[in-house]
Amino acid sequence: MNGERVQLIRQVGGRPVCAPAVRELPSACDRVKAFLNDLRRGGFDIAIFLSGAGAKALFEAADRLERRPELLIGLKHVTTVCRGLQPVAVLKRNGLAVGLIAPEPYTTAELLQALAGLALAGKGVALLHYGERNPALTEALRARGARLTELCLYERQLPEDLAPLRRLVRNLVDGQLDAVAFTSQLQVHYLFQTARRMGLSTELLSVLNTTVMVGSNDPACTAALQEFGVARAVIAQHPQMGRLVAALAAHVEQPARRHET
Repeated sequence: MNGERVQLIRQVGGRPVCAPAVRELPSACDRVKAFLNDLRRGGFDIAIFLSGAGAKALFEAADRLERRPELLIGLKHVTTVCRGLQPVAVLKRNGLAVGLIAPEPYTTAELLQALAGLALAGKGVALLHYGERNPALTEALRARGARLTELCLYERQLPEDLAPLRRLVRNLVDGQLDAVAFTSQLQVHYLFQTARRMGLSTELLSVLNTTVMVGSNDPACTAALQEFGVARAVIAQHPQMGRLVAALAAHVEQPARRHET
């Protein structure tokens, strides 16, 4: 958990407990090379950026390959589409115009809405993931006839050191925590995977459905929680950590206020 997120929790009176659930590994260079080669040959009509981190990672990868000028030239000849303002900022810092921006709350639904006016049939579409694929989006793009190329700039795996994640499972099951916040679907999968290996998956699900307040930062994360049987979650109205923390704090405080009255 980065310092900004820790500070957000402290500002609302919470005691943050950090447990890294995912580690990020850069994609193999040959995948980025293949993408840049296709871009240079004019293989793409549209480039979709799902996150600021993903856009930044693409430029960093191009720098490592000493191919940034080639990337800039190629992106100037395609329609760039951004899901939210963070990738917009990255592209603009690099002197690139943005063709379309999905409106708030920047989910897959809004992105598809923004793309509704573009003819995708037979068009080369580059989809820049960061660390997790978006199956719903890829299926929708292919259903509209897009020639889709996906590039994951980072791969996400379990941390090498599982001790913090195991402690989190134990603390949740033992009632040591009041709330837990998830910001990606892989965090949900890896938490339950770790609990299953510890023989505590049933106990974990029980506390998440009863005593521990669960927060979800986006629809994909919420769907993953439901997949594992978590029937209740506080869902951020916008996929921003500050709003999720505020929503969780409000729900955690409500029982205490009722008790005081």
